[in-house]
Amino acid sequence: MEGHTDMGLICENFDTGLTGRMRDDEYESRSGSDNFDGASGDDQDAGDGHPKRKKRYHRHTPHQIQELESFFKECPHPDEKQRLDLSKRLSLENKQVKFWFQNRRTQMKTQLERHENIMLRQENERLRAENNMIKDAMSNPVCNSCGGPALPGQISFEEHQIRIENARLKDELTRIVSLTNKFLGKPISSLSSPMSLSAANSGLELGIGMKGIGGSSNVGTPLPMGLDFGDGVLTSPPAIPGIRSPMGLLGNDAQLERSIFIDLALAAMEELIKMAQADSPLWIKSLDGEKEVLNHEEYARLFSPKPAGYATDATRETGIVIINSLALIETLMDANRWAEMFPSIIARAVPLDVITNGMGGTRNGALLLMHSEVQLLSPLVPIRQVRFLRFCKQHAEGVWAVVDVSVEIGRDAANTQFMTCRRLPSGCVVQDMPNGYSKVTWVEHWQYDESVVHQLYRPLLNSGIGFGAHRWIATLQRQCECLAILMSSITSDDHTALSQAGRRSMLKLAQRMTSNFCSGVCASSARKWESLPVGTLGDDMRVMTRKNVDDPGEPPGIVLSAATSVWMPVSQQRLFNFLRNEQLRSEWDILSNGGPMQEMVHIAKGQGHGNCVSLLRASAVNANDSSMLILQETWTDSSCSVVVYAPVDVQSLNVVMSGGDSAYVALLPSGFAILPDCQSSRYSTSNNSCNGNIPKGGGGKDEGGSLLTVGFQILVNNLPTAKLTMESVDTVNNLISCTIQKIKGALRVA
Repeated sequence: MEGHTDMGLICENFDTGLTGRMRDDEYESRSGSDNFDGASGDDQDAGDGHPKRKKRYHRHTPHQIQELESFFKECPHPDEKQRLDLSKRLSLENKQVKFWFQNRRTQMKTQLERHENIMLRQENERLRAENNMIKDAMSNPVCNSCGGPALPGQISFEEHQIRIENARLKDELTRIVSLTNKFLGKPISSLSSPMSLSAANSGLELGIGMKGIGGSSNVGTPLPMGLDFGDGVLTSPPAIPGIRSPMGLLGNDAQLERSIFIDLALAAMEELIKMAQADSPLWIKSLDGEKEVLNHEEYARLFSPKPAGYATDATRETGIVIINSLALIETLMDANRWAEMFPSIIARAVPLDVITNGMGGTRNGALLLMHSEVQLLSPLVPIRQVRFLRFCKQHAEGVWAVVDVSVEIGRDAANTQFMTCRRLPSGCVVQDMPNGYSKVTWVEHWQYDESVVHQLYRPLLNSGIGFGAHRWIATLQRQCECLAILMSSITSDDHTALSQAGRRSMLKLAQRMTSNFCSGVCASSARKWESLPVGTLGDDMRVMTRKNVDDPGEPPGIVLSAATSVWMPVSQQRLFNFLRNEQLRSEWDILSNGGPMQEMVHIAKGQGHGNCVSLLRASAVNANDSSMLILQETWTDSSCSVVVYAPVDVQSLNVVMSGGDSAYVALLPSGFAILPDCQSSRYSTSNNSCNGNIPKGGGGKDEGGSLLTVGFQILVNNLPTAKLTMESVDTVNNLISCTIQKIKGALRVA
């Protein structure tokens, strides 16, 4: 990743005072098929006293152009790894591929703007002719009988119809102005005169059909998806079946769709603000007095009743976060950075459409259409796929709100009867605090089909811990604490003095390892897994496979992923402390060679010792074992704990620790995810780890139980053309079963 998308846990370009968005297109040339052999634009300026270097053009071959065009249709914005693959495959330099895509996007944008201008001129001429006709008819009325001037009261049928249409248009204009006032949060001047109409339109950076996506001053029809308009927002359509963008509609249909979306966003924002208020009657104390629960009667009275057949998950949480409001808003309004801020929650986030970018270079009034996959780290809980609107609004100086709402809300029930979940107005209100901190009030409100969830996890979801506001706040606090540590100039390595570049490369590698582990457990579409229906295994076991041919971050061949979840009669914190203890690792890990492991590198990611990235070395049995190390990432908060590890070659790690590219290090991650079980029947309510009052970094007291998810990924054959055998499936199944039994035996539980 590069540019504004490289925000994640490595924070190479992260700016806490960020108020705008970076532009991706910095170079332009005469043709999408030509590239400069050297610098582009004004990089080689003569201002330093040296004469300009003559630009030399390189004409690509027809085969190269065909391959580049084919890739451009699928991905107009390739990342660094994709560009490197293209350059090797087409015998081009990396900068030639980079410039070609920049020039191709510029060329596409120019062609689109030229077509737009033609359509706008035709529409302008039509409107001018129609306006002249109306003026003539109203200034020179004639008698239908004699052809002379009409007497008062003698108005033709045509003029009567024109006046009716004019009154209707005025009413429609008044409605749009009122809607705009609410949407942007500031008044718009009167539009009573014809001149004020165009003036008002120029001030609407709003998707009512009068402004382009890129915020240009040209008034026109909505622009189609699939292009980059230089505003730092990727609008390429994803390959998701059944998802249709309103930007692909024409004429009145697009305007109607946009109007529906705007009304839905405004209503959702109003509902979020009411639910986030501290003294809101929408929330009442639970029976134990420890947490808030939604007042369903009051909610049904103010908004809408719950549809039949759906379970409700509504939660609210407030926390102090080490990030200012502008930086957090920019993160939430960018799909890539949002997914990187919540990696254990967001399996995939895709921007579908940018209805408006906001006003004056800020996110105030920004409205996006997105698709996301929200996950809980267990194969027994299906991923929640939701298509939703995200609306951002500034309510006061230093006070922002971001709301999400499923686009199916408010539509015909027949269109939503086959849905397994939908997101009612949810989001956060962010208020700046001193010293760069923010006070964040988070509201999560879901309706879902409980029948698709395994019985083991239903109490967790009913408690609000699974997908609730508490989990979002806990993750946000942990991630922001990690960012603050990484941006500090003080290194925190306990054993080895790594450079800043080396730390970032190591953290990038660990971030990819954990992301791949989550995708293997939850079966997200972020990676192309194929589920295997294996009759010999239980319903609580998920087995998947994928063939890797050209991904350098994974060994080539057939990769098998298996995961399952079990209940453990020990607390989340106790189980996490056991699994991350390198001295006790030999009691469950076959990679430990039967002895304790030594921690070679420790990179802290939080105040707690358990939030870190480590490099472990096992005691060598023979000389060959010395070439293998184990990369491990561990973190814990009150909602979840994770231990993920993968064996890594020493030579590859030396490149990473010196600051080299980590994308070419092959990883097959395995690990554990630990969640509180939230079943008060197993322990007293006063010690219930799901009561919302869990100490930071802990998982409750030892009286509680936990839900343990175990996931393994193994290479079963290094030839992609080979076929998977049942022996491989049985092997990984036995590995998981044996690991679980060893953990239970070490903890002395049944």
